[in-house]
Amino acid sequence: MEYEFDSRGAEGSSALIAIVGRPNVGKSSLLNRLIGEKIAIVSPKPQTTRTRIMGVLTVEGDQLVFMDTPGLLKPRNSLGDFMVKSVTSTVDGVDACLLVTEAGAPVSKADEELIKRFRAAGVPAVLAINKIDLLEDKTRLMAQIAGYSQLYNFRAVVPVSARDGSGMEALLSELRGLAAPGGWLFSEDTLTDQPEQVIAAELVREKVLRLFEQEVPHGVAAVTEHMEEEGDLLTLHVTIFCEKQSHKGMLIGKGGQMLKKIGTMARGDLEKFFGCKVNLQLWVKVKEDWRQRPQTLQSLGFSQQNLEL
Repeated sequence: MEYEFDSRGAEGSSALIAIVGRPNVGKSSLLNRLIGEKIAIVSPKPQTTRTRIMGVLTVEGDQLVFMDTPGLLKPRNSLGDFMVKSVTSTVDGVDACLLVTEAGAPVSKADEELIKRFRAAGVPAVLAINKIDLLEDKTRLMAQIAGYSQLYNFRAVVPVSARDGSGMEALLSELRGLAAPGGWLFSEDTLTDQPEQVIAAELVREKVLRLFEQEVPHGVAAVTEHMEEEGDLLTLHVTIFCEKQSHKGMLIGKGGQMLKKIGTMARGDLEKFFGCKVNLQLWVKVKEDWRQRPQTLQSLGFSQQNLEL
């Protein structure tokens, strides 16, 4: 990825920061809270984030460029391999890392692997202990902080809640301390590197994750096939890909009711994001075992090129 220097921020400071951690600890929620906009989809399901998502926050003279990564997991297919490479290649190419873990949870194998990579890369890191609003016994935080501090010399350890905003100002202050002089990487109004078509498709996939259980969500991808703006109306044609004919039937539902529900839920977020009325047209197609096929993965946007910083 090539960065375009912004002369308006020539005197400013910047930092490229990877947001890493095991699945389902709230990395994307944290990114959205920091940026102040929903640029990464969120669901209770692990592996919601599949690709690296960049978010840019410019505060006064500091510009923080965040790389939200998939949760580190043991890969079970070609998509899993892509996700792991997305994490490891990001850590190796940034100025600092933000490790996110869940309040009250023990140190995980994924955390240990990430800390080993921090040490090998020699990058400074901040630890954010998320979901403190869900932890009834706050005294457990002290033992958790001590445990992580024994593993790595973190620049700071900050308990936070991405859901209600607790601790976010303190976290932002610590992250701004990582910025170094040298100018900004992006213009002041940049929020993300994600094309609008990708964000639209991901908002549709998010609704599938929220409405379905078990095997269907992880076998689903979404692609924006057509996007056209006419006056104050934005028309989007989005195709939902699944792996089995039976899944297609479930996604469409009896009389098309489930697909209609997905569309209704997604339209609300899309109109909020784009700031206009949205005409959302959805289709469902089958691509058998697409997660196992590198060529199909590439056609759906999971390419090696997307891993390059």
